[in-house]
Amino acid sequence: MTGRVRADDPIPVIAIDGPTASGKGTVAARVADALGWSVLDSGALYRLSALAALRRGVADTDDNALADIARGLDVRFQGDKVLLDNDDVTEQLRQEHIGDMASRIAPLQPLRDALLERQRAFRQAPGLVCDGRDMGTVVFPDASLKIFLIADVDARAQRRYKQLIEKGFSANLGDLLKDLKARDDRDQNRLVAPLKPADDAVVVDSSDLGIDQTVERILAHWRNKT
Repeated sequence: MTGRVRADDPIPVIAIDGPTASGKGTVAARVADALGWSVLDSGALYRLSALAALRRGVADTDDNALADIARGLDVRFQGDKVLLDNDDVTEQLRQEHIGDMASRIAPLQPLRDALLERQRAFRQAPGLVCDGRDMGTVVFPDASLKIFLIADVDARAQRRYKQLIEKGFSANLGDLLKDLKARDDRDQNRLVAPLKPADDAVVVDSSDLGIDQTVERILAHWRNKT
C-alpha cells in the first residue's frame, strides 16, 4: 500500500493542510497508520509554544521570547499523548484558549523559523504524513502528495462542539462558529505563510464525508500517484 518508491527517491511525505477543525489531525493519524508511516501534528508544536508561553507569562506579541521558547521546547510524543516538560498536556492542548493563542502567534516569523527545522526533522523512513496550515507550501514543498482538506464552517463548528462535549469541556456552538470564522480570517490573510492550497494540491471537501471515507479518499489519491 505504501507504493513503489525507489531507493534513491527522497523519503515520501503526504502533506495535509486545511482550516481549523477540518479533521486534519485525525485523518493524518489514520492515513499514517494505514501506511505504517510516522505522523506529525504541526499544530501541536504551535499549541505547545502557546501553552509554554502562557505558563511563563510571555506575551503573544513578544517575538524573540516566543522563538526562544519554541527552540527550547522539551516535548515528547508518546502514542496519543503529548508531554511537555514530562507533563501530559494532551487535553490542555485542545482547549479553545490555547488554540486561539496558537493562531495569534503562528504568523510571527521568528517563531516559525524556530519551529521549521524541528518539523522537517520528522521526515524519516519509510514516510511521513503531516498536517497543518503550510505543510505543502512551506515546510515540505517537495511533498509526494499534497492534500488541502476543507469543510463548511458550520460543519466544522458542529464537529468541534461534539468533540469538546464528549471530552467533558463546556462549549457554546455560536461562540465556536464565531471563533472559527475569526481564525479562518487570520490564517488566510496573514502576511507570513497564509493558509492556501499549494498549486499542485488536491482539494478534498469532507463536509459530507465521514472520517473513514476521507481517509480512503486520500489513500486512493496516494495509490493513484504511486
